[in-house]
Amino acid sequence: MMTVFEELTRRGLVAQMTHPEEIEKLLNQERVTFYIGFDATADSLHVGHFLQLVVMGHLQRAGHLPIALLGTGTTMVGDPTGKTDMRKMLTVEEINHNAECFKRQMERFLDFSDGCALMLRNGDWLLKLNYIELLRDVGVHFSVNQMLTYECFKTRLERGLSFIEFNYMIMQSYDFLHLYRNHGCRMQLGGNDQWANILGGIDLTRRVTGEEVYGMTFTLLTTKEGKKMGKTENGAVWLDPEKTSPYAFFQYWRNVADDDVIRCLKLLTYLPIEEIEAMEQWEGSQLNKAKEILAYEVTKMVHGQQEADKALDAAKAIFSSGTHSADMPSTTLSSGDLTDGKIAVLDLLVKCGLAPSKGEARRLVQQGGVSVDDVKVTDVMQTVSAEAFEKGHVILRKGKKVYHKALLG
Repeated sequence: MMTVFEELTRRGLVAQMTHPEEIEKLLNQERVTFYIGFDATADSLHVGHFLQLVVMGHLQRAGHLPIALLGTGTTMVGDPTGKTDMRKMLTVEEINHNAECFKRQMERFLDFSDGCALMLRNGDWLLKLNYIELLRDVGVHFSVNQMLTYECFKTRLERGLSFIEFNYMIMQSYDFLHLYRNHGCRMQLGGNDQWANILGGIDLTRRVTGEEVYGMTFTLLTTKEGKKMGKTENGAVWLDPEKTSPYAFFQYWRNVADDDVIRCLKLLTYLPIEEIEAMEQWEGSQLNKAKEILAYEVTKMVHGQQEADKALDAAKAIFSSGTHSADMPSTTLSSGDLTDGKIAVLDLLVKCGLAPSKGEARRLVQQGGVSVDDVKVTDVMQTVSAEAFEKGHVILRKGKKVYHKALLG
């Protein structure tokens, strides 16, 4: 019987650990309370968060107690990690709204019934702190010299690091201390970019309580070349169906590179690891089947089986015959989008979200990557007339796999 520690490592989920042997023993022999923090910076979770929820799911299934910590306090400051500029300051109302959106989405992935998991908000304690007491009781344990050696601060010093952001690590570290004292939380998990913040919390808790707590980071969702996944021309791949449709979500995973599909199956699904490892021998058209499995499984987890079935059927209809599907992503234009009864293909690509700008749309056309109703566009000045919409819609194709339906309202 494979242990949960073996499951996480075999899937390639684990990046770093503070005490590998102790953590393995804890996870395999005791019921551990652990937490992951989610700053409420948007009104939806994205695929990066999804990976974290999958890890929480593995541990919950093994009998451990997850704490999903909504950052209603830390979001007031903003994590400088991975950012070249200071994050946008959100109002308390915006943060609380975002946290509510997170809450509804998280309930799809974890069991929050009594004794199974907790969902807490760090604003409940951080916003009540007395600043002078925080400096004396918590700030005294932090070395500025040490903090400045961490990558999250070093990269920002070149552009300018505000004092408010400098406090983020202290606030996140205090979270661990608070959760240890009040909920017996002994482990913090997070993406590998959170390593410095996690170490801060472990060190603070040890200094204040004299007790040992633990930290583990998991692999960031990147391609084989190290490029961050979960981004498209339109921005992040969101879990909210209003921001990224189930079909577009499905298509994102259906179109991952051959080199990335097996890794994504290991990281993002609960399919038995033995089944996934058997796919490592697959080649050619078999890899397309693996991508279809990945897209279906992840879409089913996020949007439910009915939406996954619809997305799969739509994809098969389009790829087999190039025909229109009711579930294909669509954009409805108004008569005001047309000039003299027509719209430039470059403008149409931007309107439909297939290109972020006219310059990028021009590049796509010049490279032969755009078709309108199965006819390749060869002229960057080409237009689509109102008459073309009279049959009901126009089908745009970008590359070989990205389809979009344009309608005229």
